[in-house]
Amino acid sequence: MKALVTGANGHIGRNLVRALAERGYQVRAAIRSLGETGRDTALPPIPGVEPVELDIHDADRFRALCDQIDILFHLAASHTYYPGTRATEEDIVADSVKGAETAIRAAARQVRKVVLTSSLVAVPLRVPGEPPATEADWQTDFSVPYFRARTESERQAWDLADKYAVELVTLLPGAVCGPGFSRGTPSTDVIEGILCGTLRFGAPRMTFPIVDMRDVVRGHILAAEKPVNGRFILCGDSFPTLREISQRMHGIDPAVPAAPYTLPDFMGPLLPYLDWLNSKLHDSPISLTPDVVEAMLGRQFNASNARARAELGWAPEFTITQTLSDTMDTIRQLRRSARRKA
Repeated sequence: MKALVTGANGHIGRNLVRALAERGYQVRAAIRSLGETGRDTALPPIPGVEPVELDIHDADRFRALCDQIDILFHLAASHTYYPGTRATEEDIVADSVKGAETAIRAAARQVRKVVLTSSLVAVPLRVPGEPPATEADWQTDFSVPYFRARTESERQAWDLADKYAVELVTLLPGAVCGPGFSRGTPSTDVIEGILCGTLRFGAPRMTFPIVDMRDVVRGHILAAEKPVNGRFILCGDSFPTLREISQRMHGIDPAVPAAPYTLPDFMGPLLPYLDWLNSKLHDSPISLTPDVVEAMLGRQFNASNARARAELGWAPEFTITQTLSDTMDTIRQLRRSARRKA
């Protein structure tokens, strides 16, 4: 079996590449530039894996790389929540939509199946008391550019898959954490911020849809190998609050400040400024912005993984505590490495 993986040096991508190779796949691992040799972007040598260069907007190159490929795993996309300008916001959306469009067109008539990584943010958040979101639901709040980018790119993929008769599965993972990343992501940045004390004065009333990278990789392989199509939500069975996340992290390492209480919602507008201050004091990533806070206050991540359980045979195997512990270990290793290089 031959597979092409785009975004092969991302958190999910690099671990999916390794897992596929271990299962006997021949893998083309596509990254933006093979000239990027830094520890955070380079792919380690893996038997059975061919690193290739791909700009996902280059239709001819994408089509050529799909030659003799059975499964296309399309993971490459913008992952930033934090654009600085409206132009950048439009770029985030256009980049994701164009990438999905190019992937489906490249796969048409030559790839047996496409597995596209979307996100849990492509289904709506819920008001407390509402039933969990399912694959039938689509995000309608585009106040956060990343929410819009993920939703519109997935919709575009489905429109083109129907047009070109491409067999498509889209996977909607929650906040992917766990080991195996070489640079921060929006999800691991939240954990790093908590590790550095961003919630020491209290936590906003927000949930964090944590899911382990290893479970997400397994979901990708199941989606490729089982005779299924459609959307599948890959999330845990519960959605802990940020305060609960900080308390679990404190339980793993008492040096991590746990949030002493949940902040009232009227303090929401102050949170991005506290987050920014913490980032300056402790050299931690920014994980909250006004757009994100406004979109999430009063609502929560709440989605059902029932379809993935029933049709993929997928269920989360790693506990939240194990995932957090492994994420914290990796963050500390990366911070130590960064200090040595400084």
